[in-house]
Amino acid sequence: MTPVAGGVALNLAFGFSILTVLTLSIYARNGDQRLFLTGQRLALGISFFVFLATFILTYQLIGSNFHIDYVARYTSLETPFIYKISALWAGQSGSLLFWLFILSIYSTITIIQNQSKHHGLMPWVIISLAIIQMFFLVLTNFVTNPFMPTDADFLVTNGNGLNPLLQNVTMAIHPPTLYLGYVGFSVPFAFAISALMNRDTSPLWIQSIRRWTLVAWLFLSMGIILGGWWAYQELGWGGYWAWDPVENASFMPWLTATAFLHSIIIQEKKDMLRIWNMVLIILTFTLCIFGTFLTRSGVMSSVHSFTASSLGPIFLTFVFLILVSSFGIMYTRRHELRSKRRMESFTSRESGFLFNNMVFVVMCFAVFWGTLFPVISEAVRGTKITVGPPFFNQINIPIGLILLTLTGIGPLLAWRKTGRQSLVRNFTFPILSGLIGSAIFLFFGLEGTVVISFSLCMFVTTTIFIEFFRGVRARKNKFNESIITALRRMVSKNRSRYGGYVVHLGIVFMFVGFTGHAFDKEKEFSLKKGETEHVAGYEFQLINISEAERPNHYAWISELQVIDNKGRFITNLLPEKRIYFHKNPDVNRRQPHSELDIHSTLNKDIYAIFSAVDNENGIAFLKIMINPLVHWVWIGGYILIFGTLIALWPRKE
Repeated sequence: MTPVAGGVALNLAFGFSILTVLTLSIYARNGDQRLFLTGQRLALGISFFVFLATFILTYQLIGSNFHIDYVARYTSLETPFIYKISALWAGQSGSLLFWLFILSIYSTITIIQNQSKHHGLMPWVIISLAIIQMFFLVLTNFVTNPFMPTDADFLVTNGNGLNPLLQNVTMAIHPPTLYLGYVGFSVPFAFAISALMNRDTSPLWIQSIRRWTLVAWLFLSMGIILGGWWAYQELGWGGYWAWDPVENASFMPWLTATAFLHSIIIQEKKDMLRIWNMVLIILTFTLCIFGTFLTRSGVMSSVHSFTASSLGPIFLTFVFLILVSSFGIMYTRRHELRSKRRMESFTSRESGFLFNNMVFVVMCFAVFWGTLFPVISEAVRGTKITVGPPFFNQINIPIGLILLTLTGIGPLLAWRKTGRQSLVRNFTFPILSGLIGSAIFLFFGLEGTVVISFSLCMFVTTTIFIEFFRGVRARKNKFNESIITALRRMVSKNRSRYGGYVVHLGIVFMFVGFTGHAFDKEKEFSLKKGETEHVAGYEFQLINISEAERPNHYAWISELQVIDNKGRFITNLLPEKRIYFHKNPDVNRRQPHSELDIHSTLNKDIYAIFSAVDNENGIAFLKIMINPLVHWVWIGGYILIFGTLIALWPRKE
């Protein structure tokens, strides 16, 4: 498989995308079934050629064909096999091809899945997906082609190799997972556009994409969590979220998608919020494209972003076209989209969902404004104002606490209206648990938002427990089942509801971990062999500094013995100071990197960073951080994923 074949495959895919759009557009006018079948096959042809191009580039990366510029830039002979594969999404052109590859997978599944149903929706669904594919094919064919030959007047015998920060197993998983989420929202967006074009205001398009939306949301959630895990494990600053522009780019569509998932429940059950749901899914998809723009335009300084390129204006133009065309079509269909039903009561579950939606959108706007403000400031005033974590925390912590509160309130409200007696009965025990929790936390010397957060976590946990308890008790009394059988069958009968409650429990656990950040402690120091240093009640002794040469780096390894304030041995930590590309004769091409080590428990993490080494004097320069409750963030992530899988699991017919 030669690089030329990869380029030809991309050319053919682009041609097929044009033919797909033309063929199905003509079908939409005259209704000739032969044109629809032809359009389907042409759309599958796009995906086939994209698959072929992706496999060819992957083969070239594995085989170290340095005649291709992309291969030479992102791999080397020393690069381990797994990272040669992950190099596919490490650079600009490869990541765009990978975006297109995932979109083609989704497009193929959508077409095959709906061959015998949704005949009214599918033509415009396929057209919408083909147009998105066409956009990325324009980029990979004419702007940043991954099969471009290496521009050198000498034989390239080795490549640059992969950035050391990306040579991490989590980083081999995080981008594909995030892309599966980003790209997944293309399908719900395509169904929404199709419903608008067909003037179909029934819940059919919502029912068609509910599972798709949940799958995309799951992958996006997993991608964000994995990104936080990678940052915590690899970047060496002791945190997992820095309100970095590219982190925000993934968080914004997650917020609107979460609002959409809650909102479509109301449309399905009550046939309300039709316009609002259209707005949410359009915004979600647009923010996914906008996030891709932020990563690739170079307008934002970020550890996650690619270098500055000419792609920025092209992406921004596409974002503008999506917004104008989508909202333009929606405006022409506004009369059909209006619902005849209205909210009946402030104390109803519909109202709770709507407040929940509004808070998600407000948070999204706050993150959007904070992310873009430096760029806008530089364009208007000529000076770039930095917006850092203090701004985002000041704005989003109160909003997050409001969302946490609504998470507990929602399940306690009834559809249409909640009576006064029901309100008293439903809220008494959860509120008491929150107040008792507040008293306990204040007694132990906690204050401010820490007390509020922990108390709200108790409040929400209690509401979730009550919902499960009531359901199990009702089944136990009605069917005389055991507790385990009643729980299993109750969840099986209403997977989306109880899966959602498990997701909410995961969010509560994550909030516990977030709140623990208020108690972080850190200290930087240097040690010689045998010396000790005390940090936050722990004693750290440098046992040894050893050296090791590995295939793609040279490492100094410091061995730290950790003992608590009672003299008990806790663990040995082995943080490393590495030099990647250490054999390169050009000293400037060698890349230093600190590989940290973490001792993690449910209560706290002991986080060790080997910053530098003085070989002559045998001195290790170290940074120690004590991070309470971080483990709860990852546990909450596992629970969130588990709850989503429960909601996704198909019911037995």
